[in-house]
Amino acid sequence: MSLLIWILVGGIAGWLASKIMKTDASMGVGANIVVGIVGALIGGWLVGLTGGSADVMTGFNLASLFTALVGAVVLLAILKLFRKK
Repeated sequence: MSLLIWILVGGIAGWLASKIMKTDASMGVGANIVVGIVGALIGGWLVGLTGGSADVMTGFNLASLFTALVGAVVLLAILKLFRKK
């Protein structure tokens, strides 16, 4: 069941991040899920660096979604930097 939650949170976070970063037209559902899941890992790492609990991905809640969203936006921003060069 936790894999399904990761896919659900990842899909929503990846889609929202792609809307924020204006990359939605070039991404499909699968890419949104992957960006969201990788974003959740990056977001969890960033939360751990700031002294927060790195165990934010405990289920489908606002903290998990926000952490994944922030990480996904960071990931897309980094990818945009490399694509421009």
